[in-house]
Formats: sequence, C-alpha cells, structure tokens
Amino acid sequence: MAMDQPLPVDDVTRVRREPHRQVTDRAALHAILDEALMAHVAVVRDGLPLVLPFAVARDGDTLLLHGSSGAGGLRLGAGGPVCVSVTHVDGLVFARTTFESSMRYRSAVVHGIAEVVPDDDKEHALEVLSDHLFAGRTAEVRRPSRKELAATLVLRLPLDSASVKVAAGPLEVDPEDVEPREVWAGIVPMALTAGEPVAGPDVPDDVAVPGSVVRTRQRFSG
Repeated sequence: MAMDQPLPVDDVTRVRREPHRQVTDRAALHAILDEALMAHVAVVRDGLPLVLPFAVARDGDTLLLHGSSGAGGLRLGAGGPVCVSVTHVDGLVFARTTFESSMRYRSAVVHGIAEVVPDDDKEHALEVLSDHLFAGRTAEVRRPSRKELAATLVLRLPLDSASVKVAAGPLEVDPEDVEPREVWAGIVPMALTAGEPVAGPDVPDDVAVPGSVVRTRQRFSG
C-alpha cells in the first residue's frame, strides 16, 4: 500500500474521544510501530477478553507478532479477529488542576485477521523481528535450528485497518482557567533509554561488546 495513501476512517477506526488528535498519515502509523518493542494483543477466549503482550515488528505493510508455538494466547489469534495496541508515553502534563493534567503520547490500534506465517517465510519473519529488537544481531550469531523454528510461532497482521492518535505540543492554557499562575504548570518529557550493557557470567573479559549492542544503545540513547 502506498505511503501517501491516508489511513481509512470508518466506524472501527474513528477516534471519538478528542477526534482532533486522530492522524491519518500512514507514515505516522509506521513510525509508531517501528519504535515499538512490544504490543498488547487482544483476543477473545471462551467469550471472555484476553490481552497479552508480544514482541512486535513491522514488515512493510504488515505487523509481525512473535511468540512460542505452545502459547495458547497467540494461537487464539491465528485466523481470527485481533486488536493490537501500541502506545509511547512522551511526557506527563502537569496542569494547574488534576482534572486537566494528562499525558503526551502517540498510540496506534490495528484491527484485522491474523494469520500464521508459513514455514517457508518464518525464518525471514524472525530475522525482521530479531533485527528490529536487537539491531543486526542475526549477522553475529548462528541461524536458528529446525527445532527452534518449530518452537516459534509468528503471526502476520495486515495494516489495512488502523487508527493513530497523537497528543503532542506545548502545554495548552485554558483562558477560562482561574487557577493562580504561581502554581507551576508544564510538561515532564519521558523516553525509553538503554543502560550500560551487562555481560553474561560466562563471557570472557576480552570479548568485545558487539555492534548489535552498540547500535541498540544508540537507538535508545535518550
């Protein structure tokens, strides 16, 4: 699907609370998904809702969800409707009242029918997931074994039905707010940052930190 084609807005994807924050730019959807390491996936099991976290990566116009082949929750999503949610908190808004206090965030919700990635495509899908999470790690380690591939399940979800909502910008001041200006108001920015790498206990001291770790730290340098 072309990047310049806007996201469709219908009864499923329309943002009803603060609709002015809805973004239909497909590039914004891709940016939110590309920054995500984890998504929350909602399915229905025995008539009850179930929400589970899964590793996630975008592959073109599809979203990949990674889990164990023995994970019942992930298998429930195969072939049926799912709802996938990703949210990035960019800041806490300290307004002059707790009622007006809020967050700065970017969120994406994707609806659709998830399908199991076939065995012929599974290794490619796992490379996309791994390189998204670990920034080039697949080039540094061996390929997965048949046993490892069999123990892994990957679902693929098209990005045809999605909504994006963004709360950004400076603090909004209500002209009718009568609270005293002596009360501090503003935004505390927030971001996910990476710490110092911690080597495993069996890694010799002379083994250098690999490029995948360096790149991952740079990605989350804050």
